[in-house]
Amino acid sequence: MRFTSSLITLLTAAAVPAACVPAADSPNGAVSLTPNELQECESSPPEGVTIAYSETNIHVWTVTLQGPAGTAYQGGVFTLTLTLPTEYPFKAPSVVFNTRIWHPNVTNDNAGNICLSILKPENWKPASRIKGVLEAVRQLLVEPLPDDALEARIADEYKNNRAEFDKNAKSYVQRYATGGK
Repeated sequence: MRFTSSLITLLTAAAVPAACVPAADSPNGAVSLTPNELQECESSPPEGVTIAYSETNIHVWTVTLQGPAGTAYQGGVFTLTLTLPTEYPFKAPSVVFNTRIWHPNVTNDNAGNICLSILKPENWKPASRIKGVLEAVRQLLVEPLPDDALEARIADEYKNNRAEFDKNAKSYVQRYATGGK
């Protein structure tokens, strides 16, 4: 299926965000990341975030996230993978931590899955921006959401023994997010 210029004009006229407009040359009608959104993420990324991607596949990004100051993650450097599905922006990207992290909203394993409301299918909106996703991931390090946890024992520790949580989170930063320095 190819999109005609009249369909693109109709979509644009309907106040659909630019990120939602299919690229005219997308195979099978796949939706592409727009240059504006990519430029926004490159030129003014969220604080402490850098991105890298291959020009041959802009749908898989390597994200580097600096642990926010004043948190148990301060001093850590976390690598994440952000993958845009073919249906983006109508389907949310997936984001996983490649760096192990002690956090109630991230699986405590090598998978690094994240529980983040904005990424849930029922909450994702095509007008959502990748920059907003990256800001939300960073905010999780500032303010974990223990009531929406993937790791119940870590959430319990965060709520009931904050000193122990901070100790464990800092230990993980030292062990996994600083090169063991």
